[in-house]
Amino acid sequence: MHSPPFSALAAVYDAIMADVEYDHWADFVLSYARDGGLTPGAALDLACGTGGFTRELVAAGLDVTGLDFSEEMLREARVRTPGVTFVRGDLRTFTLERAFDLVTCVFDSLNNLLTPEDLGAALARAHAHLRPGGLFAFDVNTRVGVRELWEGDAIEGLAPLQGGGEVHYHWSHHFDPDAEVGVVQAFCRVGDQEFVETHRERGYDPAELRPLLEGAGFTRFEIVEYPDYADPAPDVPRVWVFAWREAGQ
Repeated sequence: MHSPPFSALAAVYDAIMADVEYDHWADFVLSYARDGGLTPGAALDLACGTGGFTRELVAAGLDVTGLDFSEEMLREARVRTPGVTFVRGDLRTFTLERAFDLVTCVFDSLNNLLTPEDLGAALARAHAHLRPGGLFAFDVNTRVGVRELWEGDAIEGLAPLQGGGEVHYHWSHHFDPDAEVGVVQAFCRVGDQEFVETHRERGYDPAELRPLLEGAGFTRFEIVEYPDYADPAPDVPRVWVFAWREAGQ
């Protein structure tokens, strides 16, 4: 059964992604914010999915709102993190009635935007939802990262599910040079139920990100590597971006 991206996957996503270092990523982001003189109180976690990163921000004491396009992912997030406000929205067009000290978007979620125009629109929406002096922190896969996503172009395994049972997953990747996108076929089986989702990502290099950030209103930003905040190497597969909304904006 073929399902839309991030729909059927929601029920097994946390099991498959159990080893993702959301806690270390949160420390990375919050350390940068504090070093920049920001002690965030309110945060907006974009493309929050099932809330893995959201929960780390909550654990750090922040008042967090999560936003995602997938209602199925949000349904899981609400169960796993009660008390947090989760809203459905499109990264390119969302409008909330408040501003935040910190906006985040992690785990290459912005790579799902397949044109620079769409990415620029999302960056502008993030900028619009920051308080003056606030910080937008996100990561993206570079062109190298999308082209060479996994060694052997496949990952496979079994993961235990909360409440019993397990999910068998086999995800394969190939790069479409004509469209300049990486394509992942995500196959999952739980018991006698199977589904496949197709996910597409476009890579963005630092040279492409800079004009998009400036066009979105960010005049002060850094593009770095994880975990040491170093300048990106030419062949780095993923970069992190820290972009400030200037106090006078």
